[in-house]
Amino acid sequence: MRISDSLVEQLLRDAEKVTEEQLVSLREQVKTEKKPLQDVVVRNGIINEKDLTKLYSEEIDIPFIELNAKEVPREVLRLIPERIARQYKVILFGVDDDGTKLLAMEDPDDVQALNFLQKQLGTNLRVHVAPASNITTGLDQYRGNVSSELTKVLTPEDADAEEEDEPVDESDLAEDSPIAQTVNLIIEYAIKSGASDIHLEPREGNVAVRYRIDGILKEANKLPKKVHSALVSRIKILSNLKIDERRVPQDGRFKIQIGSGVFALRVSTLPITEGEKVVMRILNESSKAATLEELGYWGKSLETINQAIVQPHGMILVTGPTGSGKSTSLFSTLSLLNRPSVNISTIEDPVEYKIPGANQTQVNPKAGMTFAAGLRALLRQDPNIIMVGEIRDTETAGLGVQAALTGHLVFATLHTNNAATCLPRLLDMGIEPFLIASTVRAVVGQRLVRRLCVDCREQYKPNDVELKEIARTFHTDDKAVMSRVHDLEAEALDGGIGKSNAKTKTNANELATSSDTILSLWKPAEKGCDSCNHSGYKGRVGIYEVLGNSTSVQKSIVSNATSEVIQNDAINDGMVTMQMDGFIKALRGQTSVEEILRVTSVD
Repeated sequence: MRISDSLVEQLLRDAEKVTEEQLVSLREQVKTEKKPLQDVVVRNGIINEKDLTKLYSEEIDIPFIELNAKEVPREVLRLIPERIARQYKVILFGVDDDGTKLLAMEDPDDVQALNFLQKQLGTNLRVHVAPASNITTGLDQYRGNVSSELTKVLTPEDADAEEEDEPVDESDLAEDSPIAQTVNLIIEYAIKSGASDIHLEPREGNVAVRYRIDGILKEANKLPKKVHSALVSRIKILSNLKIDERRVPQDGRFKIQIGSGVFALRVSTLPITEGEKVVMRILNESSKAATLEELGYWGKSLETINQAIVQPHGMILVTGPTGSGKSTSLFSTLSLLNRPSVNISTIEDPVEYKIPGANQTQVNPKAGMTFAAGLRALLRQDPNIIMVGEIRDTETAGLGVQAALTGHLVFATLHTNNAATCLPRLLDMGIEPFLIASTVRAVVGQRLVRRLCVDCREQYKPNDVELKEIARTFHTDDKAVMSRVHDLEAEALDGGIGKSNAKTKTNANELATSSDTILSLWKPAEKGCDSCNHSGYKGRVGIYEVLGNSTSVQKSIVSNATSEVIQNDAINDGMVTMQMDGFIKALRGQTSVEEILRVTSVD
């Protein structure tokens, strides 16, 4: 569905979903990001896709339908061939008693599609308009779940077998073999499920296939142990690894095209007691870098990071555990700074995101290409901006600081618990305090939390027990803290995070009138919905703290202050901690308090 920007404005005005001031801001975003207004308003939470489609259906006088794709009879669905349905984004979901065929379309104004469908199905058609995500879910019904699809490609003997691995035959590795189809299906369903990693784990009697979706590992299927060797060999062939080497870990990479997207899969094999375990990290090479706002930065954090990255030289550090989104933040920031007049050079392990126009180097310790050696070489390559994948040792840290002192803007990651502990970590690595104070521009601490599904999330009032736990964790029983929460929540509302409907705004108004309690929060629906695959969560969002290098922070660094003192200085200067950032996002309906507690270690 492609709605013109002018019609989107008209629909939002008529429905009183937007103010003129907001429209001015939205138009600027459209110009800057070069995206349709309908995408921008949905992403900013002004209106969700379902409600916008409803308004559009009323405007063009075509009935709206919200499909439950799993209730569409398969024999009816298949009256339109899958290829045609995908090409024209149409679902045949029913046939009336008089023979009228009921169609759901993403774009009912597609004259070419309607003409073609009339030739295929006859003129007795009734067209409905449905949300794009609804159509996509419906198209997936042409294929069963991963278990049923795998049963089709594996022979009955394979499907029932539980014996030990059999020797790999050449026919098993052919492009059209059942094993090759099995690998393709496992990858395809992982991508459709939004998984970031695929785990193939040999067990005593089977091979477990698990997907990591929104940071949580979930079992997708179990395969017979008999096919394990052939599966691993097929993946090794794709990623150019040694098939006959099973005693040592191997790393490789290959690409695959699914639909219109190109995906890179980073492969790692590891010998374990039951055989070789394979993990594949999925990287979408077709996706563009998200803006900092899309990643979840807002308010003071966004202001601090934006001020730091426009400096001509200095160091910007990103910290957090593995899988906390550090690479994504750096990718977005470097893409923001990427211009023909700027030389961006990186040294990474591994190179996850390809940045057009940047010079990206892969660490290779066996060949002597360590982070320190690579960074030393980069300094002779006339760079403007340098990105170091990870500072692991004193030599790399010293070279990074020297680069920042000599006119380069340096980005790097460190593994510490939060932003404040990053600075004493540099001291531990032998960097002089005055050098840290004069080179570090900002430190970003971050985690990823699951995002509540906007179609089924529920608002609720916490009970007394929950309120006590919230007070203990976030200190909401402190009036000064609650005053700060109200101010931040109002700022978040003005800044556009989590503004999805009038219900959210009411919550903000209620909260603003209370001085000592949290009246309402958000939680996932108990049974979820089709949109989130009945999990209650869909996608992830970052929670951040961005520590700016203020005068008070510099003084604390030079005096060898502890991380607690540096943290308090930063908070006094306006820094929003990760926990508080998460709490505000929970109030705004973007995530739940449980998610914040899951990813942060709050005492």
